[in-house]
Amino acid sequence: MRQALVILLMAGLIAGCGRSSGKRENIEPPAELLPLTTTTSVTQAWQRDLDKGEGRLGTRQHPVSDGMRLYAASPKGGLYAFNAESGAQVWRLDTGLRLSSTPGVGEGTLVVGTLDGDVVAFNPESGSERWRAKVSSEVISAPAVGRGVAVVRSIDGRVFAFSITDGERRWVYDRGTPALTLRGNSAPVMADGLVLVGYDSGQLVALRGDDGVQLWEQAIAFGEGRSELERMVDIDGEMAYDRGEVYAAAFNAQVVGVSLEGGRPLWNRELSSYAGVTLSNQTLFVADRDGVIWALDRNSGAAMWKQDALRHRWLTTPAVHGSHVVVGDLEGYLHWFDAETGNPVARHRLGKKPIRATPHVNGDLLYAVSIDGKLGAYRH
Repeated sequence: MRQALVILLMAGLIAGCGRSSGKRENIEPPAELLPLTTTTSVTQAWQRDLDKGEGRLGTRQHPVSDGMRLYAASPKGGLYAFNAESGAQVWRLDTGLRLSSTPGVGEGTLVVGTLDGDVVAFNPESGSERWRAKVSSEVISAPAVGRGVAVVRSIDGRVFAFSITDGERRWVYDRGTPALTLRGNSAPVMADGLVLVGYDSGQLVALRGDDGVQLWEQAIAFGEGRSELERMVDIDGEMAYDRGEVYAAAFNAQVVGVSLEGGRPLWNRELSSYAGVTLSNQTLFVADRDGVIWALDRNSGAAMWKQDALRHRWLTTPAVHGSHVVVGDLEGYLHWFDAETGNPVARHRLGKKPIRATPHVNGDLLYAVSIDGKLGAYRH
């Protein structure tokens, strides 16, 4: 059942990629890209290939860095480490596994999940395997690594914590999921000794990092409507944490700021998003389900600007690249906007296939990957 739920999101992508056939039905066509006068210099530093990419799995895998190296995984089993600056391959491992999560890295440990419920830890310097563990279902969100554990969310709603030393299971938190959900899971976030998890029911849950005991939960959204589709309120995108506050967005619902102290709501704004939020200083950036990019004040949720030039282009979660906000779209384009004004300043095309995964930033380099495995690094 859950495998089929990618339809809701993928319908727009499929329609966009095949719109020349004229069979749009009820899907809004993506906005045409207008000529752009580039006002900031953006260049592609290097490009690599990651097998055949994630294709239509809907896992939104993106690379991650530890500062020195960039790590990426492929459902075909390839696990890669590149020099983050030059793109030179440091090592490549053919795991023989269907790697499905974005890698998690921290405390000298690299952890990745699979479609078959495996959790595998590697030495990030050499690629040698350290341990394997098993969870109850596929893993499609990035593990969180820190405080001596790797925290892994499986698609059936369970959260597991494993020792990064030997893979021993420390605790498990069990929570059900609705019958109908979007294809995707928000990644667990470690914050001030807590593990924060966004659920498909619209609930944000805080677990104690030491033992997995639930400390509080806060409703980000409530399912309303006649059909199950209308009642979908998944928290599937990325959440942002800073200085005792967490920010999350739900589909068919709103963006909310929540205090870590007891889960007290700080503010909410009606805005539906499947992609999640990004925080930079005092500004929260989010792309809504219609492809409109918003800049919100982190203290109140008030709109500072919105940009609708990319409507219905099925945008990624925004990334902050220096003084710019960057999103990828269904035709393989990356778009840079001025973070203060929302004005478009640059555009590059990685390839012809969609970019679904959130671009990753390390210093002055931004990394993006398309669903056919093209990995590009961009500098401005």
